[in-house]
Amino acid sequence: MPIDLWLAFVVSSAVLLVIPGPTILTVISYSMAHGRRANVPLVAAVALGDSTALVLSLLGLGALLATSAWWFMVVKWVGGLYLLYLGIKLLRAGISSAELAIPAAPGSRWRLFANTYLVTALNPKGIVFFVAFLPQFISPGAAVTQQLWLLAVTFVLMATLNAMFYAVFAASARRLLASPRAQRRFNIAGGSLLSAAGVWALLAKRPA
Repeated sequence: MPIDLWLAFVVSSAVLLVIPGPTILTVISYSMAHGRRANVPLVAAVALGDSTALVLSLLGLGALLATSAWWFMVVKWVGGLYLLYLGIKLLRAGISSAELAIPAAPGSRWRLFANTYLVTALNPKGIVFFVAFLPQFISPGAAVTQQLWLLAVTFVLMATLNAMFYAVFAASARRLLASPRAQRRFNIAGGSLLSAAGVWALLAKRPA
């Protein structure tokens, strides 16, 4: 995989990970309720949950993309349209001035781990997103399966660090995410990135 393509994936993933979703809201809630003792099970749950979702996404995807240039372009086009749809939806998203809806924290660290893992791993939208997002950073001139796994490992490591950051700075993060200005900035950054990735996929040349 070309280093510039991998770096583009790192930058894109970093922007998307910062945008708060169900997993991040859960991490913030549990960190504030349980304090520092919750950080280890929370981070472990996010790492395992993202790994599970990525494995489910990649099962069969690597073989499909490696089958032919035609299937490669089909996945790129379908994924590109989906990313473009998500980007436009995020750009048009409104801003909620109400308190962020955050789930109540369970009493034990084991239940805290289990709940966070389930939120992260079993989100169907997340699995579909991975199927659409990862192929946009695949070089058709190299082994597809190895590239997919490299991107998957990179994303899991970054997601783990992101969860760790939000867990440590949970109180500050919650105040930040409640700000309309911050919400709008998150929406613009994420929507622009997803839209750009979608357009990039739709304009990609067919591999030889």
